[in-house]
Amino acid sequence: MFDLEMPIGKRKPLYRAFEILPGFISYMAVILLFILSYINPVLGAGYVLLVVVVVFVKAVGVAFRTLNGYSTMRKAIKVNWRQRLAHLQNPHRYYDELKSEEHNSFNYQKHLENLRFMSAAEIGTYPNPDQIIHAVIVAIFNESLEILRPTINAIERTTYPNQQIVVVLAYEESGGTATKEIVEILQKEYKGVFLDMFAVPHPEGIKNEVIGKGGNITSAGRFLAKYFRKQKIRFSNVIVTTLDSDNRPHKSYFDAVAYEYICCTDRKRRSYQPVSLFTNNIWDAPAATRVVATGNSFWTVVSSMRPHTLRNFASHSQSLDALYEMDFWSTRSITEDGHQYWRSYFYFDGNYSVLPIHLPMGQDAVLSFTFWKTLKMQFVQLRRWAYGASDIAYVATRLFSRKRNVPFFDCLMKFWRLVDSHVTWAFMAPIVAFGGFVPVIFSPHARTNIAAQELPSIVSNIQTVAMVGLFITIILSVRMLPKRPKRYKKGKMVLMIIQWALMPITAIIYNSASAFYAQTRLMLGLYMNKFDATDKATKK
Repeated sequence: MFDLEMPIGKRKPLYRAFEILPGFISYMAVILLFILSYINPVLGAGYVLLVVVVVFVKAVGVAFRTLNGYSTMRKAIKVNWRQRLAHLQNPHRYYDELKSEEHNSFNYQKHLENLRFMSAAEIGTYPNPDQIIHAVIVAIFNESLEILRPTINAIERTTYPNQQIVVVLAYEESGGTATKEIVEILQKEYKGVFLDMFAVPHPEGIKNEVIGKGGNITSAGRFLAKYFRKQKIRFSNVIVTTLDSDNRPHKSYFDAVAYEYICCTDRKRRSYQPVSLFTNNIWDAPAATRVVATGNSFWTVVSSMRPHTLRNFASHSQSLDALYEMDFWSTRSITEDGHQYWRSYFYFDGNYSVLPIHLPMGQDAVLSFTFWKTLKMQFVQLRRWAYGASDIAYVATRLFSRKRNVPFFDCLMKFWRLVDSHVTWAFMAPIVAFGGFVPVIFSPHARTNIAAQELPSIVSNIQTVAMVGLFITIILSVRMLPKRPKRYKKGKMVLMIIQWALMPITAIIYNSASAFYAQTRLMLGLYMNKFDATDKATKK
């Protein structure tokens, strides 16, 4: 079997070289600006303009896809997924009934095609909707009842039958008696609501495991495998969804996932990804973290419109038979969600993809118990996400290997996008913000060079044009807001708009700095072997 595990402890020289690669590129991208500017201000100016134009073009693409993604999500929300799933019970009948009707609802023609294919297929090709069980793993560290109870409520209130849902409260033993008591309270409150509900503790100090979510949910996954085997339920009829403690699935999410799962003939080689919206507590979070949270929401909206680049992120769903064969998630990565994409990709010899589910998954913006701790926790969250750069060495050593088991050019393009996403995450914001002044300040010939003198003005003009994209962002951010809590006056909405003046600051202090931090740790071999959980506070 192909080795799926990340190394732990000392790495081989080639692996170390690829760990150093993202940080080396990111630092060199900044250093190169100073070198070129010193040699010739025209070279420095040209380099800055190249970066600024690339960012501008990407911003236009992001604005377009954000609008398109938001529109798609709104259409998907309006679909009666429970009804579409019911149609799969008798595809021949419903195809005959519906084929003559005209509808413009989301993916209606695709729905007809699914019914037509299922009508012509042999019995047993597609599972019956009544046989599909959703197993929901809720990862718990030390969160309060105020955080966890709404999550379980959201699962209970979905349109999917509760008697086809199994809930696992996967909690860390390190949380102590307080966490155990909270889990027991939830079990009592929701007794009999679902097909089953379990509390599965994750022991401390397991050898060759990093302290993180991956080990926790893997422990819960192994428990589920034993449970369903005992119940004589086929693993291929079980869809496993992992949720963080603050995740609130849309009421139609489980129906939509079951629908897409049944209709996909290669369902074992797929996972299913909702659109994460960090809006649960957006009214309570400070302005800086609101800007970051909204930007993260837009990123997931955009990602849903690019299936060829879509990766597992936060909460996602995958079949139990696939997870069981791979021994579930990585217990050696603190970014087990994104890393799960690469584990699955290499396990299935490159025949694996993530299918977007265009329905929202509510998540919390970063909110801790004090203002300053909230700002700190926001950086902690982003540096953990940025540590996904550790996947670069994992992918590279499998891509450039004689034992490669995936198509070379397909994997090469994925590798390129992986590297590009992490290095641009680090260096682009500071160059766009300050790069226009570097040729003027650091070139000995700047005073006599027109290009160097005019560069700040040119960059400023491009940034002004790019403000159109910011206006689109502001409009969409307002439309995506949940209902305003009664404790806030209408004037709060003004602050929700003014806050976007902080975006250049948050882009550098949070996004760029967190990426440089994670990549520097990789360069120096100071590995992040602990999942720094983000505080989850509530306001009353």
